[in-house]
This record gives sequence, structure tokens and C-alpha cells, in this order.
Amino acid sequence: MSDDRDADHRAGDDARAESAEASGRDDLTPPEAPRASEVFSQAFGQAARRAGLDPSSEASTGQAVWSAIGGVRGIFEAVLPSLAFLLLFTFTDNLVLALTASVGLAVVFTALRLIQRSPAASAFGGLVATGFAAALALFTGRGADNFVPGLVTNGLYGTAFLVSALIGWSIVGLAAGFLMSEGTAWRDDHRKRRVFFWLALAWATLFYVRLAVQLPLYLADNVAALGTVKLLMGIPLFAPLVAVTWLVVRAVYRTSET
Repeated sequence: MSDDRDADHRAGDDARAESAEASGRDDLTPPEAPRASEVFSQAFGQAARRAGLDPSSEASTGQAVWSAIGGVRGIFEAVLPSLAFLLLFTFTDNLVLALTASVGLAVVFTALRLIQRSPAASAFGGLVATGFAAALALFTGRGADNFVPGLVTNGLYGTAFLVSALIGWSIVGLAAGFLMSEGTAWRDDHRKRRVFFWLALAWATLFYVRLAVQLPLYLADNVAALGTVKLLMGIPLFAPLVAVTWLVVRAVYRTSET
């Protein structure tokens, strides 16, 4: 009988040891890596928040659009470098002068942001894009090549929005889901999925329309028309679509809460 009791004790000790070991392994198990959808959702959501596009905030539509385009400074930073290049190249036909003025303005805008310690990400992005475009134009000697980065950007952005809509992972939905603290739960709501699908298509259409209009002008080496069209299809088209997106997303979530 004593031997049986000793065996039972040893078995119990072994079981407790295995349980403790298993618990220890569980504690040491690394956390599950975030899914790609969560990573993209957070990235798009944070980008939208930095741009002032947070549907959960109490900002008005006008405030949201104004914030998205960066206010008066944002308009100047987006328009003046291209406008300076367009005017100088059109009236002087001096590529170096036009590019110098364009890059110089981008440098000034970036420096002002750094001096004033204001967010400089957009200005830095504009400076890099302007500098690369100028380098390309100087290398080829064609003024039209100053617009190549914009053409490529429109193609990439349009494709990204289109693909995201077609595969059911709308970029607009990913950003909105993060900002509204529901992650990717919106994909289980057929109404939200449909709305985000059409919003992503609307953004894809904007970028593809820009590309469709500007690419023939680039191929025809019509710098004056290309520069003018680029300005007209910039903020004047971007701002209304931001407003529509903002209003629709807020309406969708307000309806869901009632």
C-alpha cells in the first residue's frame, strides 16, 4: 500500500511539473504578429488623422477639407512651385531658370516649416518630389519631364485604390475602420462595404482621369498645357472629393449608431 501511495505522489508531482512547464511555455510564447490588414489599416488611418480627416472628431466638413489641403500654406506649397515653373518656362523657354525657381520655392517652404517648428512632412515630400522632377528634366533636357513624378504618382495611387476596392479591402474602409476604432469589422457590414467600395472607386477615378488627360499632353511635349491642366486638376478636384468622402463616412457611422 505504501508503494502505491508513493507512486500516486510521484504521478501528482510529475503532473504539476508538466503543468508548470506548460504554463511557463505559454508565458514565453511571443505575441501573435499583427495581420497585414491591421498594419495597413493603422497606416492609412494615421495618415488620414495627420491630414485632419478624422470622422470621429467634431470638425465641420469645411474644417476637414481645409485641414486636408493644409490651409493657405498648403495651397501655396502645392501650387507655387509648379506655377513658377510653368510661367518661367512658358515665357522664357529657359529650363534651368524655371527649374531653379521651382526647387527654390520648395526649399523656402521647407525651411520656413523647420524654422517655425511646424509639421514639415508634406513640405519635405514636396521638396523631394520637386527635386527629383527637376533632376530628371535637367538630365533629359525636356521640360515635360518635370511632370513625370506626378504622372507616376497618379497611376500608382489610382491602381492602389482600384485594387483595394476590387479585392474587398477598400483603402477608405481601412482608414475609416482605424479612425472609428472598429478595425476591420466594417467588412462584416454589407452597407459599409458597399459604401467604401464606391468611395475607393471614386478616388481611383480621380487619379486615372488626371492620368488620362495629362499623359497625352506629356507625350505631345506640350508643357504649357500640361502645367495648366495639372494645376486645374489638383486642389480643385481633390478638395470636393475629400468633402464627399468625409460626409459619406460620417453619415455611415452615424446611421450605424442609431
